Amino acid sequence: MSSMSQEILAFLLSTSGWVLVSSTLPMEYWEVSSNDGSVITTATFYSNLWKTCVIDSTGVSNCKDFPSLLALNGYIQACRGLMIAAVCLGFFASIFALVGMKCTKLGGTDNKKASIACLAGVIFLLSGLCSLSACSLYAHRITTEFFDPMFYDQKYELGAALFIGWAGSILCILGGSIFCFSITGSFNTSHSRANYVYKGAVSRSHISSHPRGRAQSVNQRPPPDCSNSSRIQHFDKNVYV
Repeated sequence: MSSMSQEILAFLLSTSGWVLVSSTLPMEYWEVSSNDGSVITTATFYSNLWKTCVIDSTGVSNCKDFPSLLALNGYIQACRGLMIAAVCLGFFASIFALVGMKCTKLGGTDNKKASIACLAGVIFLLSGLCSLSACSLYAHRITTEFFDPMFYDQKYELGAALFIGWAGSILCILGGSIFCFSITGSFNTSHSRANYVYKGAVSRSHISSHPRGRAQSVNQRPPPDCSNSSRIQHFDKNVYV
């Protein structure tokens, strides 16, 4: 696979992952109340990084935003910061990737474009790691409370937003890794071209160093003798046969 194809594949993977991570941030179902051990369910609780909601048996939902930023749990504040950082990093990485790709006419020479593409890959990696850390931290808190036998409050299970966030994080990490590895192919191609130009210049200088007289004596052949006397001398014995 050529380096241009690798960059296009990496851009598609990375931007798809960034879109998934961005859509995870405002989603509601980060955690959903568990129905384990309950026969009759009168209400379903769910929450995300910004609010908590409840749906009663009639299907009416009521949501309440978190009242204070400083009164929140530490893991929610950490997840907020990591997700916002992931979205911002993915945005800047997408711009750098468009500038550094070979299929665009921006960024200058091939070496500069390869460096910019590698920088975009590193930023995509950081974005994927931030979102992966946020989703994993939130999921760790849910599973810790669920399997704690001394926790008697409402228990929750993993919501759909966490799985979407994990998928987007993996795509960002894969795309960023491909961007980082594509720089090696670009530098190898430029190095091979430089060696080819250098060898061509050496061979030309080697040929031009020989004197013209010798080269002509080796390559030049004597012109054929097409005179009438030579033909007669050659066919004098069998001319009348």
